[in-house]
Formats: sequence, C-alpha cells, structure tokens
Amino acid sequence: MKIIPAIDLMDGKVVRLVKGDPKNKTIYSDNPVETAKKWEKAGADRIHVVDLDATLGRGSNLQIIKKIAQQVSVPIQVAGGLRNEDTISDALSFAPKAVLGTFAFKNKEILPEILTKFGKDRIIISVDQLNGKIVIDGWQQSTGVDLISGVESFLKLGFSEFLLTSVDRDGTLLGPDLESLKKACEIKNAKIIASGGISNIQDTVAVKKCGAFGVILGKALYDGKISIEEVRAVT
Repeated sequence: MKIIPAIDLMDGKVVRLVKGDPKNKTIYSDNPVETAKKWEKAGADRIHVVDLDATLGRGSNLQIIKKIAQQVSVPIQVAGGLRNEDTISDALSFAPKAVLGTFAFKNKEILPEILTKFGKDRIIISVDQLNGKIVIDGWQQSTGVDLISGVESFLKLGFSEFLLTSVDRDGTLLGPDLESLKKACEIKNAKIIASGGISNIQDTVAVKKCGAFGVILGKALYDGKISIEEVRAVT
C-alpha cells in the first residue's frame, strides 16, 4: 500500500483544515519545501500536495508546488483547483500526477481528450463523498452521484486511480469510513487511495485490509500520532 503524506497549502503555508473548513485551520509550517523533504526522508512513496487557495478560488500556490517537485525525488500528485486544461497542463509539466475532481465532473465530455493527451497513469480522479454522494467545488456542492456508480463511470472512460476522501472524517482523527472504502475497493480494476480520518496505526492496517491501493496521511502525521516509518512497518 502506497504511503502518501499530504501537504495542504494556504497562503504559502502548510495547514490542515477540519472537514475542509478554512475557518477551522491549523498552521504547521511556513516552509512547504522543507516539509516535503522531511516526508521524503521518512520514506513516503508519494506526496499529495493540495492547493487550498485554488480550490477555494482565492489564489494559487502552483509555483510553490513546482518548487517542491523540483527539490524532492519522490513523485508529487497535485490536487486542488485544477479546473481548466491550461492549469492541468501546467501541473503536469512538473508533476507526474494530477488529481481532478470538480473538473472531471463538470467536463466529462472532454475527459477522453485529457486521457489521450496525458495518459491514464497521470490522472487521478477525486471522488470526495459525503453521505455516499460525491461532492465538488471545495466540497460545497453535491453532484447527487452515488460514490460507487461515480467510480464505475470513470472506469468505463479508461481511468483507474481514484482518491476517495470521506469529507465528514477529514481532519477529525475520528477514524476512516471503512464501509465506503471497502465498497469502493471491491470495484474491479479500481485503485483506491483512502483519505480522511486516519488517527492511529490501527486505522492504516484497517485501510490496507479493505484493499486500498494507497493511504493519505494528514493530521495524525502532523500531530505526531503516527509516523511514516511506523505505517511502513505494518503495511
């Protein structure tokens, strides 16, 4: 199982939000590059870098993300605010993978073109769910699409890697939504990265048992409740 620490960026700083609420944030560092180097040294398989300002439509941290990609050798997956082809191209000019959420749902008709241009291995589809329904636009809008049927529809288009965030668990340390995760992991040919709620080492073991392809480590990692080395040892 891939171990993927998250670096969430707001105003150029490394932060964590609770359930995506910008009013409920903790600042952990004002040096994202050093944070990335720290997780690389600890043995991360990838680093998940989220541009929260772009997600919320209030700015961009893309140049900082580019700097991170240039200074670490571990692969970067860029997420947050990639809502047009130019921004996606920009991100993929320096990062191996881009995570598409809102764009994927609002521009389904041009996804085959995106797939042909970049290849399926470079695109991760974000399926953020709340009460079983996929949400977009910084988790502010429900698509009304059921999680499982959403994943299946993107598989049919040729995508295979998905980032599943359970919104009501994100940043809460309340444990992952194993029920939703297990159902998603049972979908044939879907590689599911689990995100949201990880609070201790047992949670990562449970996520692996569900069949997850990868796990995002956020608040628990920053608060010192788990370490990448510990997760590596048990998964």
